[in-house]
This record gives sequence, structure tokens and C-alpha cells, in this order.
Amino acid sequence: MMLPKNPNEKFAEKKITARKDDYSQWYLDVIAAADLAEYGPVRGCMVIKPHGYALWEKTQKILDEKFKELGVQNAYFPLFIPEKLLKKEEDHVEGFAPETAIVTYAGGKKLEEPLVIRPTSETIMYDVFSNWIKSYRDLPLLINQWANVVRWEMRPRLFLRTVEFLWQEGHTVHETEAEADRYARQMLEIYKDFAENIMAIPVILGVKSESEKFAGAQCTYSLEAMMQDGKALQFATSHNLGQNFAKVFDIKYLDKNGATQYGWQTSWGLSTRTIGGLIMTHSDDKGLVIPPRIASIQVIITTIAPSPENKETVIGKAKEIDKILKNQGIGSLVDSRDIRPGEKYFEWEKKGIPIRVELGPKDIANDSAVLVRRDTGEKIIAPLIDIAKTIADLLAKIQINLFDRALEYQKSRTKTVDTWDDFVKAIEGANFVLAHWSGEKDVEAQIKKETGATIRCIPFNQPAENGQCVKSGKPSTKRVLFAKSY
Repeated sequence: MMLPKNPNEKFAEKKITARKDDYSQWYLDVIAAADLAEYGPVRGCMVIKPHGYALWEKTQKILDEKFKELGVQNAYFPLFIPEKLLKKEEDHVEGFAPETAIVTYAGGKKLEEPLVIRPTSETIMYDVFSNWIKSYRDLPLLINQWANVVRWEMRPRLFLRTVEFLWQEGHTVHETEAEADRYARQMLEIYKDFAENIMAIPVILGVKSESEKFAGAQCTYSLEAMMQDGKALQFATSHNLGQNFAKVFDIKYLDKNGATQYGWQTSWGLSTRTIGGLIMTHSDDKGLVIPPRIASIQVIITTIAPSPENKETVIGKAKEIDKILKNQGIGSLVDSRDIRPGEKYFEWEKKGIPIRVELGPKDIANDSAVLVRRDTGEKIIAPLIDIAKTIADLLAKIQINLFDRALEYQKSRTKTVDTWDDFVKAIEGANFVLAHWSGEKDVEAQIKKETGATIRCIPFNQPAENGQCVKSGKPSTKRVLFAKSY
């Protein structure tokens, strides 16, 4: 990360609204104060600034390694999709029609065929896949692309819902339905590991209802996370597409017996909305809080030099510590700007850096430094002799604490109810709600209309049990997860 070009420029304080006063404004204030992103000149589009983009770069690096371990290869497909391709799969086009941006004029004239700016790439990828796949020897085909997509959001919000956003989308083709389903679930586990072990966000895994599944999919699996206002955020999804798209786009292969078969497909994706999820899961009224494993800068070393004669000594020691930390694989940065220490502390606190090191002449004389945890604010005096180990241990503790804190919060705000009155109260109280549902689409729609809550998923770990639907009173064999969502 680059420090400000003018080190003497007065640090401009950006006031952060308290969460309890206005959660939506707090979220936007944290993004502004942490210098993560801002709105672009086109409504609904965002400029991701270096500190925000560093989170996405780390996301790419970690997930890309995981994908490649599974044999997935990266490719890139065009931004523009012929409208006729999008229209091939009826459910798919119906699901995306309200969000599509269409180019009708280019090169100084009206186009003979409109071009859709990709809202997702199934159609253009699968048109190409039909040429790549001829035999069972070509399977499984495992392709991912890191790209931007456009969906015309009516109520945009930075990171959570923007007209253009960044994501990865994986697309695979398999010989059998069982193999495809195993792969779709396997990718869900990859996302779970990333959410919980890297971003410290606890998630609930499950399958979407028919009404909530991806347009054109056989079934959709999702991870649902709870934000601090009790709403759900869909962290990532993985889809078992069955043979729906294969039959439309003629993705066929000759099996080992020489017979022609349609492929079985999956698609799976995660986007920059996960950064919004990180903000809303961990941050506080002081600003952003970043879990160490997703932070590019894990430690900021701030120098305190009250007089010119000790400035060189303090900066020299700070650089020594920085080198030691980097040699141990710890992301660190020295802030030696000639401004008041309090201004430095305030800036890096708002930017969510996990550990702040405060280093001055007195600390050096005592062969120590002051370490400050961003998650708790705790101050620790650490000997310089083994500061790398101390910081590494502290980063591990911060990572665990952030996850445990978020998990405890999720559990405390998850209610199990059996009556409609209790259901309504629990939803109005901004909770996750486990309740019986009859499985009927019209009942699901009625619940959404009356409460604003949707079925986030049918959790995998929810045991079978006989009960009655909270709305219709009809028989049910399993509870599902309801919540209001982003």
C-alpha cells in the first residue's frame, strides 16, 4: 500500500455513524473512512481503491490456488454475448432479463443483432464447450474465469449490489450426474473453508428452495452468513445444472461404448460482495476490522520520534522489525510519516489493520515495543528479541477471536419457532429463524410478502423432524432457514 503523497497534509477525519443509529449509513461510512471504494460517475458502478482491491487480490490468490489444486484451469471468455445465445435457455433468460444491459448501437450504426453485456457466462461458455467436448476423454472439463459482470441493479450499494462487479465463475462438465453433484458440493466446501478460515465468517450450508435457485439450474447450494444487523448475506453459491444447458447447447460426448451422451454440468461463483460481508461481520464504530489471513498488511509499524535527533534511530529500528516480520511471511508496513502519532493510530485503526506496533525512543531503550490489537484494543508490551513470534501468535489469536465472536453472535440471533406469531416476532427482531415449511411455493411467496423474509437455504445439518408449517399448518419434515437478506 502507498502512503499519502503529501505526508504533511492534515489527516481529514471522516466521522462514522454508530451502528445502532443508522446501520446502512454506518456501512457506507466505514467504506469511506477505510478508503476502500467510492461510487463512479455511472450510477451504481464503483471505483475500488487500493486498500479495497488488496482484499480482492488476496481473495483471488487464495482461491485460485485452491481451484488449481483440483485441476481447474483459468480461461477468459468475451464480455459481449449474442442475444440469441442468452435466449436459448428459457428459465435462464427469464431469470436475468430484468438485469441485462444490451448494446444495440456500435461502430456508428445500429447492430444487426443486439449484444448482451454478460450478467453471467453460462450461455457463451457452453456454446464454446460444445466444440471442445467430443469424447469421454475430454471430461471432466474444469474451467474458471476471473472477470467482471454487469447486472442492472435498481438499488445499488457499494460491494453488496453494484451494476458492475468482479467475481470468479467456475464451469464444469462431467460424465455422470453423481460426479457433477459431488463436484458442486465440493466447491461449496472450498467456499466454506475460505469464508470461515480466511475471512472468519461463519456460514450455514444448504440447498436453495425451487423459488430461490439459480435460473436454469437443477438445484442450487449456498452459504449464508449473518451480518451484524441480523440480515443474511449469500456468501457464495454452487449449482448442479443437470443436463439442462447441455441439451440446449448441444454439449455431447461419445462414451466408452461409443454411445452419444449429454454432459452433466456445474457452475459456481463468488464475488466482491464478500468484501461487503467482511465489513458487516467484523467492523465496529471505529471503522474496518480485517481478519489477519485476508489482510495484505497484517502489521503497521508506527514510529514515534519526538525530536529530530532520535528520528533516524527510531526509523532504522522500525525497518529492522519490518524486515524480520517479512522474512517470517508476515505482511508489514512502516509508517514513518512526520505527523502526530495519534493521527497515524487513528488512520490505521479505521483501515482495520490487525496489529499496530508503536515504537519510540523509550521503547527502543527498553528493547520493547507496544502492540495494539485492532479486534479488542488490548495493548501488549512485547520484547523486541522475539517480536516476530509474539506477533505471529497474536495474529493467530485475533483470527480465532473474530471467528468465535461472529459465530457466537450468529447462534445468539438464530431462533427456532413453531408458531406464526413467534415467527413474525423473530423476523421483526432481525434474527435467523428455523421453522417448518410445507414446501409449497405459494406459501413461501406469502411469507415473503407479509414479512420480507425469504428461505435462505434448507440447511444440510438440520435433522429431519415432523412438524407443521408455521404459515399453512400443513405437514413438514424439516426446518428451513428464513431471514431478511441483502
